[in-house]
Amino acid sequence: MPEITRQQLILALIPAGANPRLAGVNLIQIDATRLDLSGANLKQAQLIDAKLREAVLRSANLFFADLTLAQLPGADLNAANLQGANLTGTNLQNANLAGTNMQDARIGDANLRGAVMKGANVNGLIANAKTVWPDGRVGTSVNPTDFT
Repeated sequence: MPEITRQQLILALIPAGANPRLAGVNLIQIDATRLDLSGANLKQAQLIDAKLREAVLRSANLFFADLTLAQLPGADLNAANLQGANLTGTNLQNANLAGTNMQDARIGDANLRGAVMKGANVNGLIANAKTVWPDGRVGTSVNPTDFT
């Protein structure tokens, strides 16, 4: 269970204005579908199994955040910082990852089908045999720079 509910998160975002601070917060299984978390500081936040469908996370700081099994189809992560993030088993179908810093992020078992990765930093990106790439290819033999 998350430390806060969806309703509490929404109420906290209203006075927080731009760049809400949620660093290190336990948001396990939170439903943040379609919420605008642009510029949020989610450094080292626990977003395991979170529902972030079509959420706006532009320029959000997700440095070393744990997004294991999170659902982010259609999410907008343009220019977000996902450095060192755990995206194992995460659904990123049709997500906007343009300009995202994904350096050293773990994407094993992740689904990136249809994701936009133009300008993303993919140095040290850690995939596995079950990683699904934007073009539908599967595995570690795919070069992530093909999509940047």
